[in-house]
Amino acid sequence: MPNWGGGAKCAACEKTVYHAEEIQCNARSFHKTCFICMTCRKGLDSTTVAAHESEIYCKSCYGKKYGPKGYGYGQGAGALNSDPTDPDLQSQETKSHRPTPSNPNSNKFAKKFGGSDQCPRCSKAVYAAEKVMGAGKPWHKTCFRCALCGKSLESTTVTDKDGEIYCKVCYAKNFGPKGRGLGNMGVVEERE
Repeated sequence: MPNWGGGAKCAACEKTVYHAEEIQCNARSFHKTCFICMTCRKGLDSTTVAAHESEIYCKSCYGKKYGPKGYGYGQGAGALNSDPTDPDLQSQETKSHRPTPSNPNSNKFAKKFGGSDQCPRCSKAVYAAEKVMGAGKPWHKTCFRCALCGKSLESTTVTDKDGEIYCKVCYAKNFGPKGRGLGNMGVVEERE
């Protein structure tokens, strides 16, 4: 029997799709409002659709469901699945890849995989964007100050002693040589 004035059937809702509202994908017709991801229900278009047999998905959901699995694949952190499904494999991985406190390379491991250094002044994490090196240690820019007077320091004005940082003036007053002509006029050593 002929189809008078009607259109194709929508692959999602199975109602008639008229030409003005038709979107075609994989030789099937959809209403514009039915052309959505089967998982997250986002609206799709020709640039965001990924079809699998009779199902349609957004590219992100398609990648999560049918794409390669493991570290480094997927469409962001929500798509990563680094937990093995085999319990025997999981126990082997946690034993072999977990750094131990006695391991001298554990700090290198932490830096490479998201760990951070600690600021000696405030004991909080220091990330690369805020790191200033002084006395062989990482400091926050805001913590990079003289231990005595609190003056903000730079690489040209910093001096260190016993792991602490000082401005050049405070260092000279407290740790520099003593005697006449050396900046400490009140302290004169006399010999008899």
